[in-house]
Amino acid sequence: PAPPRGTGMSDRPHQSHDPAATGEPSGTGPWFRDGLGFRCTSCGNCCTGPPGAVWFERAESEAMAKALELDHETFLRTYTRRVGGRRSLRERHTRHGFDCIFLDRESRPGKALCRIYRERPSQCRTWPFWSENMSSPEDWERAREQTPCPGMGCSDPDALIPAETIVERLRESREADRRLAEQDA
Repeated sequence: PAPPRGTGMSDRPHQSHDPAATGEPSGTGPWFRDGLGFRCTSCGNCCTGPPGAVWFERAESEAMAKALELDHETFLRTYTRRVGGRRSLRERHTRHGFDCIFLDRESRPGKALCRIYRERPSQCRTWPFWSENMSSPEDWERAREQTPCPGMGCSDPDALIPAETIVERLRESREADRRLAEQDA
């Protein structure tokens, strides 16, 4: 899961801001033009928190079902729930909050891993580079603090994510939102 309410879980699709619309003077590039430090620490904070939603497209749910060796209908019945007119991955209440149904805190003590990592939905793949987190340095910092995400702002030079990669993830997130909206129509 990821929200505007302080976790990686969102109960709404990401906002579709233009990644270049960052308040920078024209021609200087986005505020993150020098890249940003990020390295996933497998803390699981982006996959838990208050109740939320993890949206996915049909092709993504089919891939998740295949990875779990389930037919699509069984996958939907077992691992998803309806939220309004959409389907979201289920959550389970734990001492950490409402964990995504696929968050595994048992296999590797001290780590929170995704059981469907290779087939995870776009909403998960693009975290933390969502439009609402990338509109300004203040929005990035807010997401870092509220999630909280210890990997955001990582100072290790090897953890620097180039601006081009960030823009690609923003584009992926925006395109997934567009396809979800079309799917809902």
